[in-house]
Amino acid sequence: MAKKSTTPWNCQCEVGQRNRTLAEIAGAGEEVMKPALLLHSCCGPCSTSVIERLAPDYEITVFFYNPCITDSKEYEKRKANQVKFIENFNLHLGGKHKIHFLEGEYEPDVYYQLTDGCSNEPEGGKRCTICFRMRLAKTAKTAKNLGFGLFATTLTVSPHKNYTLISQLGKEFAQEYSVEFLDIDFKKKAGFQRSIQLSKEYGLYRQNYCGCEYSKR
Repeated sequence: MAKKSTTPWNCQCEVGQRNRTLAEIAGAGEEVMKPALLLHSCCGPCSTSVIERLAPDYEITVFFYNPCITDSKEYEKRKANQVKFIENFNLHLGGKHKIHFLEGEYEPDVYYQLTDGCSNEPEGGKRCTICFRMRLAKTAKTAKNLGFGLFATTLTVSPHKNYTLISQLGKEFAQEYSVEFLDIDFKKKAGFQRSIQLSKEYGLYRQNYCGCEYSKR
């Protein structure tokens, strides 16, 4: 069994306060309520442009759930860069907004069980579909359990990921868990290019493979 992370960032989501007032309309003195969004993130770099785009309209809790990152050191490195971006991005929000962080279980053993026999599948094939299902199902279930009415994923910011498939799965699990899926192809409007730019600005580590040991080949 894989060792579960014990980082103090395991739950900085302040779930009990997620529906609180976050901002005031400048000069109007009126308070604005934002919908609470559980945003599955595959890594810090992919989350950058997505968070930047969604932050004005949603109270975001980043849900870092990626058991497909089968190298534990790589997992910790990517998580650290996710936290690094959130901490630094929050500094630029002026105190009225805050991006929260929630870490899911690190369970690569479950990933290996689900993808048994798929080691020779090409990138984008059956193994990746299983991986998408695993992460989106967990995000939708977590959203339901924690009282979020809305979830999304940063997966669609990558030009290497199948948006149509991710959209289909997101809607499937939204229906199963009675929550809403925020269905956006984040690579559009130069989202991927913006993620590269922001990663450089924030000094983030950008990995050169998707996550599992099979994707290194």
